[in-house]
Amino acid sequence: MRFLALVSQDGKFSIGSLERPVYTLAEVHAQAAGAFGEFEVTHDISDLTSAAFLNGIGKKTPCIVRISTVGGEKGCPDVVRDVRGYAMKFYTEEGNQDFVFNNTPVFFIRDPIKFPSLNRSHKRHPQTNVPDADMFWDFHNNNPEGTHQIMYLFSDRGTPASLRNLNAYSGHTYKFTKQDGTFKYVRFHFISNQGVKSNTAAAAEKLSGVNPDHHKLDLFNAIERGDFPGWTASVQVMDPKDAESFRWNVFDMTKVWPHSDVPLRPFGKMTLNRNPNNFFADIEQAAFSPSNMVPGIAPSADPVLQARLFSYPDAARYRLGTNYQQLRSNAPHCPVYTPYQRDGLSSINGNYGPDPNYIRSSFVPLAPASRNIQAVHDIQHEVWSGKVTAFTSEVEDDDFVQPRNFWKGVLGKEKGQQEDLVSNVAGNLINVKEERIWRKAIEIFRRVDKDLAIRIERRMADLSAL
Repeated sequence: MRFLALVSQDGKFSIGSLERPVYTLAEVHAQAAGAFGEFEVTHDISDLTSAAFLNGIGKKTPCIVRISTVGGEKGCPDVVRDVRGYAMKFYTEEGNQDFVFNNTPVFFIRDPIKFPSLNRSHKRHPQTNVPDADMFWDFHNNNPEGTHQIMYLFSDRGTPASLRNLNAYSGHTYKFTKQDGTFKYVRFHFISNQGVKSNTAAAAEKLSGVNPDHHKLDLFNAIERGDFPGWTASVQVMDPKDAESFRWNVFDMTKVWPHSDVPLRPFGKMTLNRNPNNFFADIEQAAFSPSNMVPGIAPSADPVLQARLFSYPDAARYRLGTNYQQLRSNAPHCPVYTPYQRDGLSSINGNYGPDPNYIRSSFVPLAPASRNIQAVHDIQHEVWSGKVTAFTSEVEDDDFVQPRNFWKGVLGKEKGQQEDLVSNVAGNLINVKEERIWRKAIEIFRRVDKDLAIRIERRMADLSAL
């Protein structure tokens, strides 16, 4: 039998590894689950895009998915009322294609300068260090263009039954491009093959106490037993000329494109079939960015999307280090040569050895992958897109048309859903201390529908009497 001496520095080294944070925690989307899978093309869309991984029925591409709550910190219950972020990375033969979607088809804002304030209003109060209903409703009262999203969030859709039972939407408008330089505007929809299922507020609250990690465990256990969840991928497609005369601003992510006007066109399916081997290495270190795009997919002039193109990789560099793209979940599966991306902390790929730190080098001759893509400039359309993206935060009656349609045409056709929305909103508003804030919130709901406002006010009175 061998005995090893335990010296004092052994304990100090061990304690030191515990005392120092392993990495910087994410400011938003910190609480997450994830898995690996594959994407398969099911319908031909070569008439829309030249993206190689989307051309060829039956073609498969490996992927990784991370699904998260937005506001809660790491360790918070994952079943609470919140938007779910739905991030996907496809390891294509032309590089990584990332989609950073939500489980809601609309969003709270359309002006990116409001992003920091939006996130902070959903966080903890600087003095009390607890979530604050006054802050939450004060922000949204003063930015009511997000009323559609607020109603979606406070419906039962805001508390999904599981991560397998939610959809993912781009919200943003993208471009599908072709090699001849032409393009179409598109919005993506990944529809759950398991169906959309929700918890009531009471069920979600109970789960938060009994099993706060219910969503993570549900996804993990389903994959472990071979019950692989799947999603059908579709796009809404719009010609640029049609966008110019469309009723809604196509770059406004507080609005949906009605399916009656712009129907869904399916193109693929995604299946999650493998759990992470190590959560930190595989999922926690995964970084996604809307700016990771392959040829055939491009951003539109959507102002919020344009802001996210920068903010996501910038956040990843801060959280994971400048060489985060070398980490195994972020590294492309296709051959990549980027000798200018080197040095800095956590370089793990040999740092390109003695190679020069630039490309087009005679020392390392390479033939860069390229396509002969024509440039097509429609000056008139570019002028139009420049004008419509300069919209202000001015809120008009038109901003309440779609929330009204959601209240009457969607929730009104689902048994009990209108009443659940009323109860959920009222149950949150009674936590507001400032009367002027909750009264203003009710007046905003009155712009959606008078009956909705009356029912919320009555429900608040009932709750206050308890």
